[in-house]
Amino acid sequence: MARKAGKPGRAGAPSGGTPAVVALEKAGARFSLHAYAHDPATASYGQEAADALGVDPGRVFKTLVAEVDGALTVAVVPVTGSLDLKALAAAAGGKRAAMADPAAAERATGYVRGGISPLGRRKRLPTALDASALAHPTIHVSAGRRGLEVELAPEVLVELTGAKVAEIAREA
Repeated sequence: MARKAGKPGRAGAPSGGTPAVVALEKAGARFSLHAYAHDPATASYGQEAADALGVDPGRVFKTLVAEVDGALTVAVVPVTGSLDLKALAAAAGGKRAAMADPAAAERATGYVRGGISPLGRRKRLPTALDASALAHPTIHVSAGRRGLEVELAPEVLVELTGAKVAEIAREA
């Protein structure tokens, strides 16, 4: 169900009062929420979401937190690929990137691993979105908890996060 902030009636829509959903509603963004039964034993949260929702995995994006020259940076890449750390460093204007400590990522974003959303984070962090997102009218990203995805236009994600669009993913 596509919603816009201020529109009454959440009936039939998945409950989603996460900071990501609140941020979308506050911005008046158009989006849809999609809930699914999360399996705690899963190893790939994004692939699980694609399978459960029947969505092309190329449209489902995972949110990763890395350190670029010591500063936390968010990378949003398709679940079908992996993050190219060199490309992320270049996109962020840095020299070296490494995956962030999971505990540091959780503290900075306010979300748990597997449910980190690029939206509604505790701290505003530099963000990069893989350019492949722009090939789709809508993409799916975590809505801030495992088992809940938000579908929105990639341009909306760029606008709300201030993301830099760059080729930061490589095929797995």
